[in-house]
Amino acid sequence: MKSDKSKRQFTFGMTPLERRSILSLIGIYSLRMLGLFLILPVFSLYAHDLQGATPALIGLALGAYGITQALLQIPFGLLSDRIGRKPIITAGLILFALGSVVAAMANTITGVIIGRALQGSGAIAAAIMALVADLTREEQRTKAMALIGLSIGASFAIALGVGPVLNRWIGVPGLFWMTAVLAMLAIAVLHLGVPQVTIPRHHLDVEPTPKQFLRILGDSQIMRLALGIFMLHVLLTATFVVLPISLRDESGLDPVYHGYIYLPVLIVSILTMVPFIILAEKKHHMKEVFIGAVITLGLAEITWIYFHASLTATVIALWLFFSAFNLLEATLPSLVSKQSPAGSKGTAMGVYSTCQFLGAFVGGWSGGAVYGHFSFTGAFTFCAGIVGVWLYFAATMKPPQYLRSHILAVGKIDPEEAQHLAKRLTEIAGVADAVVVAEEGVAYLKVDDEQLDQTALDQLSANKTG
Repeated sequence: MKSDKSKRQFTFGMTPLERRSILSLIGIYSLRMLGLFLILPVFSLYAHDLQGATPALIGLALGAYGITQALLQIPFGLLSDRIGRKPIITAGLILFALGSVVAAMANTITGVIIGRALQGSGAIAAAIMALVADLTREEQRTKAMALIGLSIGASFAIALGVGPVLNRWIGVPGLFWMTAVLAMLAIAVLHLGVPQVTIPRHHLDVEPTPKQFLRILGDSQIMRLALGIFMLHVLLTATFVVLPISLRDESGLDPVYHGYIYLPVLIVSILTMVPFIILAEKKHHMKEVFIGAVITLGLAEITWIYFHASLTATVIALWLFFSAFNLLEATLPSLVSKQSPAGSKGTAMGVYSTCQFLGAFVGGWSGGAVYGHFSFTGAFTFCAGIVGVWLYFAATMKPPQYLRSHILAVGKIDPEEAQHLAKRLTEIAGVADAVVVAEEGVAYLKVDDEQLDQTALDQLSANKTG
């Protein structure tokens, strides 16, 4: 009996090594994202005093990390397959720390832009995800990725609440110095807490594969979702170029108290989105919830167009904005996972993440430029226009199939047998697509849980691994 219990725990729960690995990698990811997010609610207030500052350059400085992240994330991830995860992650964190130091010491807006771009050049997200896959079993990988996703959301919430408070004590240069220290702490966590991987493996469910890019770029449904995350981060960055200034100058709220607005509103918005996540995922109303969230973003921006001088209206719009933003930030990756072909999830997510960082860059630069020419009303109108374009693409997308990704260990197998096994897998009820990768010894499946013949799948798996 004890043996059976241990076996079940090993199968369905994480091993101590997996827990240590995931907690350490969550620490690294959280420290880095906290450093990026801390300046979001305060930078546009600080940057006006920098030499050479204009609204467009302030926005560019806020979003500059996005362009280098977008350009280097996939190459860094692929390079980690060749020279190892830890060297790439260490180099990325050093670049991030150096960028933070450059931004902290800069007294010109150009210097801050260079520092922010250098921060973004430490593009380690793909390498960290690959390391997660290296250190976890297939059946625990989804759980591990979800925990990292939650840590990013927590970092965002903490940064919005704590950033304005820390800004009062140490200023924006101090926040950049703090970010550099956090990066150094992340390096320590990497080498002291994360187990060593002797031979990195490529994982199709996590990492991009160059030969699959054309397939993903030609998939209109996945590209609509990539456009969605692009526009969502255009809206986030453009809004936060303008909103802190509007809160101070139009609503009359001292920047010291901004954090007391952001954090409670963000917490309430997270509670607000939970029923809609359930409605989308469990009740299969994903498209309706998705479109509703996009419309809600538009309502928030329209409220700011006409009532940005009212503190009450600004707070209500902020609640609408955060509720929709968090809902979309949670559902978009889920939609990409559902829509991506079996064995192509890593490539689809690579394209998705690249568009996300490009959105931060475009949003910062364009939001600042529009604000510089047309003030608050023009900036919020620009954001509402972005929502209008997005709404068209969201409304015309196909309702998603409710398929989930599933990884099946098949053991050692030759390429010819892999093709035969893939055909047998697709003949099982509920298996919509299957790709068997002989080198990895796994099969990547897309399955419909409501129709899946789990018994047949288990039997076939047992025959292959037995």
